[in-house]
Amino acid sequence: MKNLSRLLLAMLLVFFISNSYAQDKNNPWQIFIGANAVDAYPSGDGGLFSETFGDEYFNVEDHWNILPSLSTITVSKYLGNGFSLGVGGSINKITKWGDISTGPDTTNEVSDLSYYAVDGIIKYNFLEGTVLDPYLGVGGGYTWIDDIGAGTVNGSVGLNIWFSENIGLTLQTSYKHAFEDYLQTHFQHSAGISIKFGGVDTDGDGIFDKDDACPDVAGIAAFNGCPDTDGDGIEDSKDSCPNEAGLAEFNGCPDTDGDGVADKDDKCPTVAGLKALAGCPDADGDGVTDGDDKCPNVAGPAANGGCPWPDKDGDGVLDKDDKCPDVKGTVANNGCPEVSEEVQKTLNAYAKTILFDTGKSTIKTQSEAVLADIVKILNEYPTAKFTVEGHTDSVGSDKLNQTLSESRALSVKDYLTSHGVDPFRLSSKGYGEANPIDTNNTAKGRANNRRVEINLVK
Repeated sequence: MKNLSRLLLAMLLVFFISNSYAQDKNNPWQIFIGANAVDAYPSGDGGLFSETFGDEYFNVEDHWNILPSLSTITVSKYLGNGFSLGVGGSINKITKWGDISTGPDTTNEVSDLSYYAVDGIIKYNFLEGTVLDPYLGVGGGYTWIDDIGAGTVNGSVGLNIWFSENIGLTLQTSYKHAFEDYLQTHFQHSAGISIKFGGVDTDGDGIFDKDDACPDVAGIAAFNGCPDTDGDGIEDSKDSCPNEAGLAEFNGCPDTDGDGVADKDDKCPTVAGLKALAGCPDADGDGVTDGDDKCPNVAGPAANGGCPWPDKDGDGVLDKDDKCPDVKGTVANNGCPEVSEEVQKTLNAYAKTILFDTGKSTIKTQSEAVLADIVKILNEYPTAKFTVEGHTDSVGSDKLNQTLSESRALSVKDYLTSHGVDPFRLSSKGYGEANPIDTNNTAKGRANNRRVEINLVK
């Protein structure tokens, strides 16, 4: 009676698990029915329930207790992402426990033992949807050997071989580790048939979810269970306008003005227009729709609202590209005037007349007039950059001449920027006595070498 009660408990647990989760996937249930074998070899120190592991694992004849009839059943429920939860029960008859026989004619003088187990398992399937479907499992349960029972923690490895979508062969081996010393760690192997079932029709359209391309929305058989709400012969998933009957060439959308642009894409759906302009007209053909064109009858670029760009100074460079829109220049210089060789000569002719206090970088007041002329010339070329260069004669040391040339060049630069020349356009550099333009052996030659130059940066 006790054994019957234990098996009944196992079956009740199976029934409880199988009815405690809602169905949510095609064939989410799997029932496994088969035979099992229990293997507790070796038996370690000779006791019935001592613990060792794995020797002679495949010695079926000497160590496996096989109950070839229906002796194990497991029901599992798919949870998602390869995981499933199952519970099962098994029975067996133990005639050998490791090297110890349990029959009445043995020296141990023990009768055959009854084996009962109830186990839960969480499985992870590696290759869902394939013929060969291996899995790993962990779980636990309770095992009885006659009247001796103990909890176990279990590790399993198994393989499903599916013959069809619903039926297959399952092979599994489990390692059961007991929590109590009096129940020995052992293996339990099983083989049998697995059946998957439980397909549903969630949307109630008469097409099971596993065959229904739209399982959550009622549809028609012609579209594998998917709907066609507007009845235009195009299923909703492929219909760009599922609630409004249209034409197949426009993916189910209408074209009210007949301009070849579907209404949903037509910014002017009641007036025929151009496809390139989303169905809107363009009277002047400048690529700007009439509704957005500030000059609808005169062609112009979109960047200027459909109107032509102006060129105020008439130099052939449009104002939008002209860096000097109010001064006539050249195309090569982005609409600004270019510094000619004549202008460059004039600048240097003026620059050479700038006078400094002897041996210093301070500019003499009589040079202010020529500096004003230089400022005026520089500002006529607002995008050109110049360098102010200082030079000395050979009188004095190299170091002194270098320092003096740098300070004089910087002094001229500072004067120019303080009188209206953009500092960004000017730089200064001293060359000392390194670049003479005349002989340093005469007073006149040395005077020519003491100079400032203003040169265009190219």
